[in-house]
Amino acid sequence: MLKTGTQAPDFSLNTTPDQKLSLSQLKGKRVILAFYPADWSPVCSDQMALYNEMLKIFQKHNAQLLGISVDSKWCHLAFAQDRKLHFPLMADFEPKGEVSTRIAVAPIR
Repeated sequence: MLKTGTQAPDFSLNTTPDQKLSLSQLKGKRVILAFYPADWSPVCSDQMALYNEMLKIFQKHNAQLLGISVDSKWCHLAFAQDRKLHFPLMADFEPKGEVSTRIAVAPIR
């Protein structure tokens, strides 16, 4: 797990079926990495909806919110459309959980 204030290593993950986003593309912004286990689960759905409601506050502080889970880019697309999310969801799908494990959270088993 990275210590507070440590710069996260760069990574690139799909945010849509045909687009990737790299952490380095957000240089100069504060970045909030919201790791969560899965789309469509009740707790995660509520968590992402709450973050969506807070976007204006994050933007006021020059912060970009990124949701990251091990679900696929296609699952993220459907979930974001259904829940009307207005921030990128990143697919840490292949290899499953590699970025999440490297940066901040317990390994996906």
